[in-house]
Amino acid sequence: MSVWITIALTAVGCYLVKLLGLLVPAGALERPLVQRLSALLPVALLAALTAQQAFSGADGALVVDARAAGLAAAGLALVLRAPFLVVIAAAVAVTAAVRALGG
Repeated sequence: MSVWITIALTAVGCYLVKLLGLLVPAGALERPLVQRLSALLPVALLAALTAQQAFSGADGALVVDARAAGLAAAGLALVLRAPFLVVIAAAVAVTAAVRALGG
């Protein structure tokens, strides 16, 4: 039963955060600092999530394995301005190749 209580509390918390965002005055959102931060925050959060997923082990230890090679391949494809599907395909192919080679 505690799982459902957790789900309900999470849903209520998400609703309150969304409601809080709607209550922010428009003048506060028009400040240049707030606009810069709101543009950079999603990128920073996505980068942190990607790094955590790519370099964390089962017990939270730092692990460098095939996922890191795939991430590096995706980064290289992005630097070369490849289309998004090519970036994903490169990451998948390199990750699979490194795992097949025993890495």
